[in-house]
Amino acid sequence: MRKPLIQSLLAAVAVLGTSTTPVSAGPSEYKGKVDIGFIEIDKDITLRRMVVHNSRSRGTVLLLHGFPETSYMWKDISIALGDDYEVHAFDWPGYGLSSRPAVETFSYAPKDYADVLQKYIEKAGVDRSRLTIYATDIGALPALLLALREPDIAKSIIVGDFAPFDRPAYMYESLQGLKAEPAASKIHGHMNKTSDEILENAYRRGLSKEEQFDLPADVKEDMVHGWSHGSLTSADAFYHYYAKFTRDQDFLESNLDSLKTPVKVIWGEKDLYINKEMGVEFSTKIGAKLDVLPGVGHYPHLQKPELTIDEVRASLR
Repeated sequence: MRKPLIQSLLAAVAVLGTSTTPVSAGPSEYKGKVDIGFIEIDKDITLRRMVVHNSRSRGTVLLLHGFPETSYMWKDISIALGDDYEVHAFDWPGYGLSSRPAVETFSYAPKDYADVLQKYIEKAGVDRSRLTIYATDIGALPALLLALREPDIAKSIIVGDFAPFDRPAYMYESLQGLKAEPAASKIHGHMNKTSDEILENAYRRGLSKEEQFDLPADVKEDMVHGWSHGSLTSADAFYHYYAKFTRDQDFLESNLDSLKTPVKVIWGEKDLYINKEMGVEFSTKIGAKLDVLPGVGHYPHLQKPELTIDEVRASLR
């Protein structure tokens, strides 16, 4: 049986549609003031979002999730940061309870996600001058692409555990295959057939038995439910993201001289999906500080959330 949170979200989708009205979680579920609701950013896309309000905010944090996650992965981190900051997170199109438009109208490419990010910041009225963006996995390249276009999009950007450049040798075998057909279609089909295994083990891979961890039940449930909400699965969105991935990686690399927004790079030492050497190359090329987290895999914010909290606080001091 679904937990009350999931029931309330499903009811909200049916009742609110594209409303921006927040759905407030009850005090029994949260320690802080958290609003979960929906915001329409254009005629095709409505995003589910989570906002922690703070009337005496010392800055704003925007947390961008990866695959196969949802914004709900940031729940505990958002509450902790909410003591001092206003915190935002949203589901990317194709994930969680956000819209899943047809690929004829939205390509799900990193460049298109950059447009979504820009529209969200504008529609949500986020103060760019006090904003830190923390972006992991599929969220990182869109944040950087937007920064190329709008250097003042944030005070700082923290990125990690992603593939900024076209370096297949640094990537997990299945991710290499997604970069070109016909392998991409085969892997795409396999991902949809094995969704249960992906959702159960994606964040465990590459870690020893002692280092492996479990997700809170409500977080896992939201990720499972969000996989197939709507006409496309999260695997479908991921497949389409990769269809234009190399193009957008090449664009970033060829325009690194235009990247003026301050960037910090963090990486899990044991990231199985994107080797830490990718982080070393990227940070060296842009002259950014790199923190390699010992004993940590591809999902630092899930495995060691206290480190994510510290990184964000440091960026806003």
